[in-house]
Amino acid sequence: MNTNNTLSLAIMSGKGGVGKTNIVLNLGYALYQAHMKALLMDCDLGLANLDVLLGISPERTLHDLLQTGVDARDVIVPIENGFDMLPATSGVPELVEMDEDMQDILFKKLISLANTYDYLMLDLGAGISHTVLSFAALTQLRIVVVTPEPTSLTDSYAMIKVLVTQHQVKDFLVIVNQALSQSEAKTTFERLAAACKNFLNIDLRNLGFIHQDSVLVESVRHQTPLMKYSPEAKASKDIRALAKKIMHYREDNKQRIAERPILKDFPSL
Repeated sequence: MNTNNTLSLAIMSGKGGVGKTNIVLNLGYALYQAHMKALLMDCDLGLANLDVLLGISPERTLHDLLQTGVDARDVIVPIENGFDMLPATSGVPELVEMDEDMQDILFKKLISLANTYDYLMLDLGAGISHTVLSFAALTQLRIVVVTPEPTSLTDSYAMIKVLVTQHQVKDFLVIVNQALSQSEAKTTFERLAAACKNFLNIDLRNLGFIHQDSVLVESVRHQTPLMKYSPEAKASKDIRALAKKIMHYREDNKQRIAERPILKDFPSL
Protein backbone atom coordinates (compact mmCIF):
# COMPACT_ATOMS: atom_id res chain seq x y z
CA MET A 1 0.00 0.00 0.00
CA ASN A 2 1.29 3.44 -0.92
CA THR A 3 2.04 5.59 2.13
CA ASN A 4 3.21 8.68 0.32
CA ASN A 5 3.39 11.87 2.41
CA THR A 6 5.01 14.11 -0.20
CA LEU A 7 2.97 16.76 -1.99
CA SER A 8 4.27 17.48 -5.49
CA LEU A 9 3.68 20.86 -7.10
CA ALA A 10 4.42 22.17 -10.58
CA ILE A 11 4.88 25.94 -10.66
CA MET A 12 4.44 27.20 -14.19
CA SER A 13 3.66 30.21 -16.35
CA GLY A 14 2.48 30.91 -19.86
CA LYS A 15 5.21 33.47 -20.50
CA GLY A 16 8.60 34.26 -19.06
CA GLY A 17 9.42 37.22 -16.86
CA VAL A 18 6.50 36.84 -14.43
CA GLY A 19 8.69 36.03 -11.42
CA LYS A 20 7.94 32.31 -11.31
CA THR A 21 11.38 31.10 -10.22
CA ASN A 22 11.56 33.70 -7.47
CA ILE A 23 8.19 32.47 -6.21
CA VAL A 24 9.38 28.85 -6.23
CA LEU A 25 12.50 29.75 -4.26
CA ASN A 26 10.73 31.90 -1.71
CA LEU A 27 7.75 29.59 -1.27
CA GLY A 28 10.23 26.82 -0.59
CA TYR A 29 12.04 29.02 1.91
CA ALA A 30 8.76 29.90 3.63
CA LEU A 31 7.96 26.19 3.95
CA TYR A 32 11.43 25.59 5.39
CA GLN A 33 10.86 28.38 7.92
CA ALA A 34 7.66 26.56 8.92
CA HIS A 35 9.77 23.43 9.64
CA MET A 36 8.80 21.63 6.45
CA LYS A 37 11.28 19.73 4.26
CA ALA A 38 11.22 20.94 0.66
CA LEU A 39 13.08 19.87 -2.48
CA LEU A 40 13.17 22.33 -5.36
CA MET A 41 13.78 20.90 -8.80
CA ASP A 42 14.89 23.30 -11.52
CA CYS A 43 12.99 21.98 -14.53
CA ASP A 44 13.89 24.85 -16.84
CA LEU A 45 16.27 22.29 -18.27
CA GLY A 46 18.04 24.35 -20.90
CA LEU A 47 18.09 27.70 -19.08
CA ALA A 48 18.74 27.09 -15.39
CA ASN A 49 17.90 29.96 -13.01
CA LEU A 50 17.56 28.72 -9.44
CA ASP A 51 21.31 28.43 -8.94
CA VAL A 52 21.75 31.98 -10.25
CA LEU A 53 19.23 33.37 -7.76
CA LEU A 54 21.20 31.67 -4.99
CA GLY A 55 24.61 32.71 -6.28
CA ILE A 56 25.93 29.16 -6.45
CA SER A 57 27.79 27.11 -9.05
CA PRO A 58 26.75 23.48 -8.59
CA GLU A 59 29.33 20.78 -9.30
CA ARG A 60 26.69 18.46 -10.76
CA THR A 61 23.30 19.03 -12.40
CA LEU A 62 20.35 17.03 -13.69
CA HIS A 63 22.31 16.62 -16.90
CA ASP A 64 24.90 14.57 -14.97
CA LEU A 65 22.11 12.52 -13.45
CA LEU A 66 20.88 11.63 -16.92
CA GLN A 67 24.23 11.10 -18.60
CA THR A 68 26.24 9.36 -15.86
CA GLY A 69 25.70 6.84 -13.10
CA VAL A 70 25.76 9.35 -10.24
CA ASP A 71 23.25 8.97 -7.47
CA ALA A 72 20.54 11.61 -7.15
CA ARG A 73 21.79 12.42 -3.65
CA ASP A 74 25.13 13.46 -5.15
CA VAL A 75 23.40 16.06 -7.31
CA ILE A 76 21.43 17.71 -4.50
CA VAL A 77 22.60 21.14 -3.36
CA PRO A 78 21.64 22.03 0.22
CA ILE A 79 20.23 25.54 0.69
CA GLU A 80 19.41 25.13 4.38
CA ASN A 81 19.01 22.06 6.56
CA GLY A 82 16.05 20.22 5.03
CA PHE A 83 15.70 22.72 2.19
CA ASP A 84 17.49 21.48 -0.94
CA MET A 85 17.56 21.93 -4.68
CA LEU A 86 18.28 19.86 -7.76
CA PRO A 87 19.98 22.21 -10.22
CA ALA A 88 19.49 22.15 -13.97
CA THR A 89 22.01 23.26 -16.55
CA SER A 90 22.18 25.93 -19.24
CA GLY A 91 23.04 25.68 -22.91
CA VAL A 92 22.08 22.02 -23.41
CA PRO A 93 19.30 22.17 -26.04
CA GLU A 94 18.60 18.42 -26.08
CA LEU A 95 17.24 18.69 -22.55
CA VAL A 96 14.65 21.29 -23.49
CA GLU A 97 12.57 18.73 -25.40
CA MET A 98 13.12 15.65 -23.23
CA ASP A 99 11.70 12.46 -24.71
CA GLU A 100 9.73 9.93 -22.68
CA ASP A 101 12.71 7.60 -22.20
CA MET A 102 14.77 10.40 -20.69
CA GLN A 103 11.87 11.38 -18.44
CA ASP A 104 11.59 7.78 -17.26
CA ILE A 105 15.29 7.67 -16.40
CA LEU A 106 15.18 11.01 -14.59
CA PHE A 107 12.14 10.38 -12.41
CA LYS A 108 12.98 6.77 -11.60
CA LYS A 109 16.28 8.04 -10.20
CA LEU A 110 14.54 10.78 -8.22
CA ILE A 111 11.38 9.18 -6.88
CA SER A 112 12.78 7.45 -3.77
CA LEU A 113 14.74 10.57 -2.85
CA ALA A 114 11.71 12.85 -3.30
CA ASN A 115 9.77 10.64 -0.90
CA THR A 116 11.92 11.89 2.00
CA TYR A 117 10.56 15.45 1.69
CA ASP A 118 7.25 17.03 2.61
CA TYR A 119 7.14 18.95 -0.67
CA LEU A 120 8.60 18.41 -4.14
CA MET A 121 8.42 21.66 -6.11
CA LEU A 122 9.06 21.62 -9.87
CA ASP A 123 10.09 24.98 -11.31
CA LEU A 124 8.98 24.54 -14.92
CA GLY A 125 10.08 26.57 -17.88
CA ALA A 126 7.62 29.02 -19.38
CA GLY A 127 5.40 28.16 -22.32
CA ILE A 128 3.95 25.01 -23.84
CA SER A 129 6.91 22.84 -24.76
CA HIS A 130 6.38 19.07 -24.62
CA THR A 131 8.64 18.75 -21.57
CA VAL A 132 6.85 21.52 -19.64
CA LEU A 133 3.42 20.06 -20.34
CA SER A 134 4.36 16.46 -19.55
CA PHE A 135 6.05 17.47 -16.29
CA ALA A 136 3.02 19.56 -15.32
CA ALA A 137 0.70 16.61 -15.87
CA LEU A 138 2.72 14.44 -13.48
CA THR A 139 2.31 16.41 -10.26
CA GLN A 140 -0.49 16.43 -7.71
CA LEU A 141 -0.96 20.21 -7.89
CA ARG A 142 -0.34 22.79 -10.58
CA ILE A 143 0.21 26.46 -9.74
CA VAL A 144 0.00 28.96 -12.58
CA VAL A 145 1.79 32.27 -12.01
CA VAL A 146 0.34 35.27 -13.84
CA THR A 147 0.81 39.02 -13.74
CA PRO A 148 -1.78 41.72 -14.57
CA GLU A 149 -0.30 42.11 -18.06
CA PRO A 150 -2.67 41.05 -20.90
CA THR A 151 0.11 38.97 -22.51
CA SER A 152 0.54 36.97 -19.31
CA LEU A 153 -3.17 36.20 -19.17
CA THR A 154 -3.34 35.26 -22.86
CA ASP A 155 -0.32 32.95 -22.67
CA SER A 156 -1.48 31.37 -19.42
CA TYR A 157 -4.88 30.62 -20.91
CA ALA A 158 -3.20 29.00 -23.92
CA MET A 159 -1.05 26.82 -21.64
CA ILE A 160 -4.03 25.76 -19.54
CA LYS A 161 -6.03 25.00 -22.69
CA VAL A 162 -3.36 22.61 -23.98
CA LEU A 163 -3.13 20.83 -20.63
CA VAL A 164 -6.92 20.47 -20.47
CA THR A 165 -7.43 19.30 -24.04
CA GLN A 166 -4.32 17.18 -24.57
CA HIS A 167 -3.43 15.94 -21.07
CA GLN A 168 -6.87 15.84 -19.41
CA VAL A 169 -5.67 18.01 -16.54
CA LYS A 170 -8.42 20.15 -15.06
CA ASP A 171 -7.25 21.40 -11.66
CA PHE A 172 -5.17 24.57 -11.43
CA LEU A 173 -4.34 27.06 -8.71
CA VAL A 174 -3.41 30.63 -9.62
CA ILE A 175 -1.00 33.11 -8.05
CA VAL A 176 -1.18 36.70 -9.27
CA ASN A 177 2.31 38.21 -8.98
CA GLN A 178 3.48 41.82 -9.13
CA ALA A 179 0.05 43.19 -8.25
CA LEU A 180 -0.26 46.84 -7.26
CA SER A 181 -3.24 46.09 -5.03
CA GLN A 182 -5.59 43.35 -3.89
CA SER A 183 -8.22 44.79 -6.23
CA GLU A 184 -5.91 44.50 -9.24
CA ALA A 185 -5.03 40.93 -8.27
CA LYS A 186 -8.72 40.03 -7.93
CA THR A 187 -9.56 41.50 -11.35
CA THR A 188 -6.62 39.67 -12.96
CA PHE A 189 -7.66 36.31 -11.54
CA GLU A 190 -11.32 36.83 -12.47
CA ARG A 191 -10.42 37.56 -16.11
CA LEU A 192 -8.45 34.34 -16.44
CA ALA A 193 -10.99 32.33 -14.49
CA ALA A 194 -13.87 33.62 -16.64
CA ALA A 195 -12.10 32.64 -19.88
CA CYS A 196 -11.34 29.16 -18.53
CA LYS A 197 -14.92 28.69 -17.35
CA ASN A 198 -16.51 29.96 -20.56
CA PHE A 199 -14.31 28.14 -23.08
CA LEU A 200 -12.83 25.17 -21.20
CA ASN A 201 -15.54 24.55 -18.59
CA ILE A 202 -13.08 24.38 -15.70
CA ASP A 203 -12.96 26.28 -12.42
CA LEU A 204 -9.64 27.81 -11.41
CA ARG A 205 -8.79 28.22 -7.74
CA ASN A 206 -7.32 31.48 -6.49
CA LEU A 207 -4.37 30.73 -4.21
CA GLY A 208 -3.60 34.42 -3.62
CA PHE A 209 -1.37 37.23 -4.79
CA ILE A 210 2.00 38.89 -4.22
CA HIS A 211 2.43 42.66 -4.17
CA GLN A 212 4.91 44.34 -6.47
CA ASP A 213 7.83 45.03 -4.13
CA SER A 214 11.13 46.76 -4.87
CA VAL A 215 12.77 44.86 -2.01
CA LEU A 216 12.44 41.71 -4.10
CA VAL A 217 14.64 43.30 -6.75
CA GLU A 218 17.22 44.06 -4.06
CA SER A 219 17.19 40.45 -2.87
CA VAL A 220 17.79 39.22 -6.43
CA ARG A 221 20.79 41.52 -6.75
CA HIS A 222 22.13 40.13 -3.48
CA GLN A 223 21.39 36.57 -4.66
CA THR A 224 19.53 35.88 -1.44
CA PRO A 225 15.95 34.60 -1.06
CA LEU A 226 13.61 37.46 -0.20
CA MET A 227 12.29 35.49 2.80
CA LYS A 228 15.80 35.54 4.24
CA TYR A 229 16.88 38.96 2.97
CA SER A 230 13.81 40.84 4.23
CA PRO A 231 11.30 38.59 6.02
CA GLU A 232 9.00 41.51 6.88
CA ALA A 233 8.79 42.94 3.36
CA LYS A 234 5.31 43.24 1.89
CA ALA A 235 5.98 40.49 -0.67
CA SER A 236 7.47 38.25 2.04
CA LYS A 237 4.25 38.46 4.04
CA ASP A 238 2.25 37.57 0.90
CA ILE A 239 4.47 34.57 0.19
CA ARG A 240 4.17 33.40 3.81
CA ALA A 241 0.38 33.52 3.46
CA LEU A 242 0.58 31.43 0.27
CA ALA A 243 2.81 28.88 2.00
CA LYS A 244 0.29 28.54 4.83
CA LYS A 245 -2.48 27.78 2.31
CA ILE A 246 -0.32 25.10 0.70
CA MET A 247 0.43 23.57 4.10
CA HIS A 248 -3.27 23.56 4.96
CA TYR A 249 -4.00 21.80 1.66
CA ARG A 250 -1.44 19.12 2.43
CA GLU A 251 -2.84 18.61 5.92
CA ASP A 252 -6.46 18.50 4.72
CA ASN A 253 -5.67 16.03 1.92
CA LYS A 254 -3.30 13.61 3.66
CA GLN A 255 -5.33 10.56 2.72
CA ARG A 256 -5.71 11.63 -0.90
CA ILE A 257 -1.95 12.30 -1.13
CA ALA A 258 -1.13 8.94 0.47
CA GLU A 259 -3.26 7.06 -2.06
CA ARG A 260 -1.33 8.18 -5.12
CA PRO A 261 2.36 8.41 -6.05
CA ILE A 262 4.33 11.62 -5.74
CA LEU A 263 4.42 11.80 -9.52
CA LYS A 264 1.74 10.17 -11.65
CA ASP A 265 2.99 7.04 -13.44
CA PHE A 266 6.08 6.92 -11.20
CA PRO A 267 5.04 5.01 -8.07
CA SER A 268 7.39 4.84 -5.09
CA LEU A 269 9.29 1.59 -4.78
